[in-house]
Amino acid sequence: MKALYIALGLGAIYFIFQSFVAGNAVKTEKQKYRTVLKDDALEIRYYPSATMATIYSSATNYKSVASSGFGKLARFIFGGNKENESIAMTAPVRMNMSEKGAEMSFVMPTKYNESNLPRPNDESIRIHQSAPQYVAVIAFGGYANDEKITTYKNKILQILAERKITVIGDYTFLGYNAPYQMIARTNEIAIPIEWKE
Repeated sequence: MKALYIALGLGAIYFIFQSFVAGNAVKTEKQKYRTVLKDDALEIRYYPSATMATIYSSATNYKSVASSGFGKLARFIFGGNKENESIAMTAPVRMNMSEKGAEMSFVMPTKYNESNLPRPNDESIRIHQSAPQYVAVIAFGGYANDEKITTYKNKILQILAERKITVIGDYTFLGYNAPYQMIARTNEIAIPIEWKE
């Protein structure tokens, strides 16, 4: 009986912790966008320009990019910069992957731009403005992996082809949650498209 009470207690602590983590994820500043169209299959969004911190990698898959890139960018925002300033984490973490290599980007909080953002100590991190764009987005839950990313990328490409929407660039994986958040996880695949309003 004592083991049951311990198990129930640990389960309650775990549930409270995960609820706290999920609640904090909701409060995290998200990259700004405007929804142009939304239905059961996909969402069309307009993303204005944003300030990004980006690293490049020779990695060609999600697992390699996630492990090699996240640490460098995390060190930068946790004080690894010329001003020793902590920069708030935002969402999503953006990853572009291809056979030629990959890049990972953190979107900087809106209070920063290229002129007032602390400069990274790591010279391999590039600070830049993203180009404004229209994208088609499809979402999926749980933990991301290369198989899921490929499945949902192919699914949205098929939907866009059926709707005769022109794709104008490679896909981006958008991850919204910390690795230790196990419930209410959100992932998205975004593909740049031609779109007229």
